[in-house]
Amino acid sequence: MQAIPVSLRQIDYVIAAADTGSTAAAARVLNVSQPSVSLAIAKVEEHFGRPLFARSAGQGIAPTAFGLRKLGALRSLRAQAQSVLDHKDSGAEVLNLGVFSTLGPRYAPALVGSFQKVAPDARIALHEGDLDRLTRWLENGRIDLALIYDFGLPSSLKITPLADVRPFGLVARAHPLAGRGTVAMADLLTDPLILMNLPHSRNYFLTLAQMNGIRPRIAHETSSVEMLRAMVANHMGVGLVATDIAQDTACDGQPVTRLELSDPLVPHRIALARAPHPHTASLVAAFQDHVASAFNP
Repeated sequence: MQAIPVSLRQIDYVIAAADTGSTAAAARVLNVSQPSVSLAIAKVEEHFGRPLFARSAGQGIAPTAFGLRKLGALRSLRAQAQSVLDHKDSGAEVLNLGVFSTLGPRYAPALVGSFQKVAPDARIALHEGDLDRLTRWLENGRIDLALIYDFGLPSSLKITPLADVRPFGLVARAHPLAGRGTVAMADLLTDPLILMNLPHSRNYFLTLAQMNGIRPRIAHETSSVEMLRAMVANHMGVGLVATDIAQDTACDGQPVTRLELSDPLVPHRIALARAPHPHTASLVAAFQDHVASAFNP
């Protein structure tokens, strides 16, 4: 019988280095020496005959394209080994679900809760992040699925479209435009704009304005939809938002008004992105079907 060329410990060291971005940080997390981590990576790279990481002086390490593919497979292998060796064996599969930070509160809790009613033994771990982080986690296998906006995602990911949503305007209830229901973006953006500054989102909203011949005055920037809604409700500016929140009040109780935009606008596409090597393929497929049914009953 041929010996297994890579140990589980070496796989753990490689995964930790990928997660932390440096051998020194991985060593601290694992409570081992930095040379031990470096040696483990070298051994695994020697086995594959190709580098898993690109090294940059002063900037740590980052997975190569080959490394991203292998990291997903190594995480899957590590999870399977853990399941086999777990003497407790609770029988519960774990799905690691990434959620885009603005979509998460709107959709994820309801989707997870309704899924667990039909699959009570399944466990879903939520991981929140922006688009760049979620894409990186999908590629290196840290998460199995992501509820995300489809903004030029890598071709290695399997994408399940869920819904196309148009952006809308947001103003305080006492704003002069609040009673219109529908408004042109040029009229909305005569006031200063409170801008979502998450990666991709910021460029999306600025591009929408520029395509309609508008150069908005930016009053404030925020990465939180609730912060944006609260600032709008308190007359600090107007908002452009894609995630539709059911409530017509901000978190501080101040009222806000949603306005349809009359301009021809490029919609956001809400989607599920699937990792190349999900840890629990059957559970991932079941959750995908559940989410698709929830968006398209």
